[in-house]
Amino acid sequence: MNSLILRTERLNLRKMNPNDVTNLMEIFSDPKAMKYYPSTKNVEQTIEWIEWTMNNYTQYGVGLWIVEDKETGEFLGQCGIVPQEIDGAIEMEIGYLFARRVWGNGYATESALACKKYGFEQMKFSKMISLIDIKNLPSIQVARRIGMNKEKRMMKWGKEIFVYSVFN
Repeated sequence: MNSLILRTERLNLRKMNPNDVTNLMEIFSDPKAMKYYPSTKNVEQTIEWIEWTMNNYTQYGVGLWIVEDKETGEFLGQCGIVPQEIDGAIEMEIGYLFARRVWGNGYATESALACKKYGFEQMKFSKMISLIDIKNLPSIQVARRIGMNKEKRMMKWGKEIFVYSVFN
């Protein structure tokens, strides 16, 4: 089964699998990369993350995907569409998280734009969101670059976040 989901000018986005633990640990064990998450993750938590993601593929037809350099196959990060509960309803979030060594190359924007297009065109979602820590300016900039607008501020995961949204 082909695990490739999306292709952009520079990137391939493919389904996550149990062999991605080492790749993901590069991000999950980095306190700077995980600054806006509740905490870093260990190997066991990373395996749970992969299982949760693979369950989302089955249940929702979407999930986080591994982002790789199209030319070299090098692991860069993860980006995809994730179900999130907001005010009692499931909303589809465009989420992105990249290895610190590749920050500033536009990979988050490029992959998030591809996910937005996929969500609207292939999955026929009418709205997508991004949930962003109010202090996470780089993520806010990515959300704005892909056409999202700030919808509201709320508490989630024990902290204040912005809900950015875009409609089809």
